[in-house]
Amino acid sequence: MTHQKLSRRGILKGASALALGTVFASPARAEAPPPEAITPQLIEAAKKEAKVVLYSAMDLPVGEKLGKAFETQYQGIQVQIERAGSERLFQRIDQEFASNIRAADVVSSADASHFIPWKRNGWLAPFVSDDIAKYFPEQYRDPDGMFATTRLWLSSIAYNSNLVKPDDAPTAYADLLGPKWTGKMVKGHPAYSGTIMSTTFQLIRELGWEYFEKLSKQRVMQVQSSTDPPKKLALGERAVMADGNEYNIVLLKEAGQPVEPVYPSEGTPTISGPTGIFVNAPHPNAAKLFQAWLHTRETQQFLTDFTAQYSVHAQVQTRPGRRKLSDTRLMKEDPAGVEKMTEEIKTRYARLFRV
Repeated sequence: MTHQKLSRRGILKGASALALGTVFASPARAEAPPPEAITPQLIEAAKKEAKVVLYSAMDLPVGEKLGKAFETQYQGIQVQIERAGSERLFQRIDQEFASNIRAADVVSSADASHFIPWKRNGWLAPFVSDDIAKYFPEQYRDPDGMFATTRLWLSSIAYNSNLVKPDDAPTAYADLLGPKWTGKMVKGHPAYSGTIMSTTFQLIRELGWEYFEKLSKQRVMQVQSSTDPPKKLALGERAVMADGNEYNIVLLKEAGQPVEPVYPSEGTPTISGPTGIFVNAPHPNAAKLFQAWLHTRETQQFLTDFTAQYSVHAQVQTRPGRRKLSDTRLMKEDPAGVEKMTEEIKTRYARLFRV
């Protein structure tokens, strides 16, 4: 496959606004519930419940930092975090609902396609906070108020600057198929990571399965989470990251590690992480308070600054010195497309990479 074929096959044109496009828009616009403010009554009701259980695909340090911040602001309410890869979380939630177990209050996934069957099954409770209603674009919140996009991030290529000179670094996905990167790459697994599932879908759509057929012959180190490739790269265990979280690369670089992100010429996959409240949540008021707090300007700015991810909250600013989405050619996310292809991706990927 030539570089030209890879680059022209359905690659999105234009800046980030076009690339991000419509994530959650529904052709039949439904009526969302009226926005709810964080009131003294809600806080008091949440404190009586004394706990909120969050099922999360966020990096554990991020989730714990958020949990501690919430507990500090609303003393007397404990945040219990159950962290796993998005695909594992999806399986767990499916098993719990099948067994009539209602353990989780709030869920935050790194695979937006999960919210499609959860909503279809009636497992999500409608809730729209004031900030979500006022400052979140319609395409980043469910029209029925079942969930909202808590964070956006990218899945990029990257390289270890001690092992690869800038002039020799790959600049495109097509470059990863060259012989000089054989045995020198690491990547995440779509059957474990929601980020990698969405990334794999976008690359299949733009580059075709032929790309993965060729990549699978490159003796790529296979890890699970999208947070693992940046770590392997920083340790020098591999020279190039074929996919993984761009924000981890940014944070590692800011910490002085020898890593550099690459934004491929074909476009960089875009991932969104929604959050929603479960129907019959054991702590419904604490769940509402947490969901409202999580999407305030203050929390969104804190999350953006701390994690190097992106917020769609209109009042949140990118930290100076960091790359803006508008400066990057992005591939378009398609949660509905991911849902339709999930099983095919898992099956064909496992066969190709023998994992």
